[in-house]
Amino acid sequence: MLDPAIWTDKIFLGGDWTEPADGQTYPVVEPATGEELGRVGRAGTADVRRAAEHATAAQREWAALPGSERAAVLRRAGDLFAEHAQAIQQWNIREVGAVPGMAGFALNVGAEECYEAAALPSHPTGQILATTQERLSFTQRVPAGVVAVVSPFNVPIILGIRAVAPALALGNAVILKPDPRTAVTGGVVLARLFEEAGLPAGVLQMLPGGAEVGEALTTDEDVTVIAFTGSTAAGRKVGEAAGRHLKRAHLELGGNSALVVLEDADVDEAVNLAAWGAFFHQGQICMTVGRHLVHESLYDEFVSRLAEKASHLPVGNPATDHVALGPIIDEAQRDRIHALVTRSVEAGARLVTGGEYEGLFYRPTVLADSPLDAPAYAEEVFGPVASVVRFSSVDEAVKLASASAYGLSLGIVTRNAAAGLEVAAKIPTGIVHINDQTVNDEANAPFGGVKASGTGSRHGGAEANIEAFTETRWVTVRNEPPTYPF
Repeated sequence: MLDPAIWTDKIFLGGDWTEPADGQTYPVVEPATGEELGRVGRAGTADVRRAAEHATAAQREWAALPGSERAAVLRRAGDLFAEHAQAIQQWNIREVGAVPGMAGFALNVGAEECYEAAALPSHPTGQILATTQERLSFTQRVPAGVVAVVSPFNVPIILGIRAVAPALALGNAVILKPDPRTAVTGGVVLARLFEEAGLPAGVLQMLPGGAEVGEALTTDEDVTVIAFTGSTAAGRKVGEAAGRHLKRAHLELGGNSALVVLEDADVDEAVNLAAWGAFFHQGQICMTVGRHLVHESLYDEFVSRLAEKASHLPVGNPATDHVALGPIIDEAQRDRIHALVTRSVEAGARLVTGGEYEGLFYRPTVLADSPLDAPAYAEEVFGPVASVVRFSSVDEAVKLASASAYGLSLGIVTRNAAAGLEVAAKIPTGIVHINDQTVNDEANAPFGGVKASGTGSRHGGAEANIEAFTETRWVTVRNEPPTYPF
């Protein structure tokens, strides 16, 4: 399925693997070794226009098919994740730098997203409305049209398929722009899966490209919806451009999630949650625990045990070694992480462990006694860095947890789950986990944040997906035309 002879130097446009209009390519680089694994085509703005034309034509026929036929394609795509699991997982490990457990999780969620989406065509498509006139009045959900999906490098399978699958299932055509750093895992894989699943030509197209391609998708006259996952800074630009062109933009953006460890928590349990939430996938997850808020009675023990655990976590090449953390995606991201750590120490945070790197392998890092304006505490790090702050009361914990520009995920650790829910109710976030850390994902659950973490739209679950990728039409029907005064 992933034979490089099919996709080398190519984009997927109009149902064919073809060279981009300007003939440019990207290298596919393994971050752990720097080895070039292959090359994909580099799409440009001319390719966007061609893709939009193909998508517009193909979408009409795709939407006209019985829902059962669309569902069958989605189910087949889900099955293909399992059939090609070994090849997909190996690409995920090498291209993304994911440890095998993370790569396997991404495959499982990818398949589940397809199966959940396959059920969407059988959901009710409207409502009968009350009316004071002699007519039938009802609403009807219809496909939005052409959906542009822009996905990031960090978890490219999940963050692409969660929009691609429901959009297709509901009768839309999709143009997928994966991050060029992970264009095989986030682009080629999905295009090939649906190609083998029998999706008609032109219904899904894949254009690896830079910011100019994302901008062209956002402004193209035939694209009606943009589903963007990425940084808040980039999301603001997408939202601004979409607003100018009167388009819907579903923005799933950054986070700086808090884990609140209440006074009655078990420290060992809390540390286990904290380490996973902060260091899993090198911290390159929007839901990662960045802010660890710990009651003062547990603080010293928590910091000591978290640092001890972090200092013993193996970091290395996940393709060859049994490690807990793989590489950071590239030098620019690594340097940004290190700058945030260095500036935080200069601001007064205490470096307990970590703060070092070799190549792209960054040691899991614990910063204690962080000032609230320390960059690694106040900003999204997107790396394996845990900033720990103490609190003395529940009210102070709520104030600290709420004092962030972001509002994506929240974890609360306590022996009293009901008390945890009461605390959560006072903190604005789109996701809450009581007695768990912040990094969780299920295909049937609505995912998204508030404040600078998103604009209110959600990915996942039938209700959210139908809202995201369809339009509501009002329809009335009369047996006889009415007579008007003139």
